[in-house]
Amino acid sequence: MAGLVFRQNNVIEWQRLHQRHDGVRTWAKGPRAKAMLYPYFLILGLGFTGSMYGMGRAIFGKKTWW
Repeated sequence: MAGLVFRQNNVIEWQRLHQRHDGVRTWAKGPRAKAMLYPYFLILGLGFTGSMYGMGRAIFGKKTWW
């Protein structure tokens, strides 16, 4: 519990990081941003591509993936 109570206050550093005018979007700043964003965009793209593939097949009357 002492580790949570007596921690260093990093608010000023995080504010500097996120309020810096460096041309990078807010959600792309930070040390773990790439580790979270790349899988998110990959899953989003695969989901969209799969939906478009399924809808394209449904137009031609094939209601399955195969």
